[in-house]
Amino acid sequence: MTTNEPQPGQHSLNIRKPYFDLIASGAKTIEVRVGYPKIRKITAGDTLRIACADEALTTRVTAVKEYESFKAMLDAEEEAAIGGPDMNHDSLVAAIRDIYPPEKEALGVFALHLTLAQAGT
Repeated sequence: MTTNEPQPGQHSLNIRKPYFDLIASGAKTIEVRVGYPKIRKITAGDTLRIACADEALTTRVTAVKEYESFKAMLDAEEEAAIGGPDMNHDSLVAAIRDIYPPEKEALGVFALHLTLAQAGT
């Protein structure tokens, strides 16, 4: 039986174009998500396929860190690794709040540390 479901240790996320481009360039190495069940399954060492429209790239998860709030996460993580070199603390908060309302933040905040996977891995 063949399915299109990712294998254990393989995950897929859709992402907005500006953030996809930052990951592809290597400028963004932390993807922020809230604690949906599929996010809670991601662990260090897993493969993460990042997709945007008809583009995709493969990353390796090097660490997964959970925080109780976006503020706690932004206090602990490097801002440029989350939003690229042009985003400061206030612009990151605004961007994250645009994506996730407070009831989603209450699920827990996850910082997925990524590295681009090498061809053939």
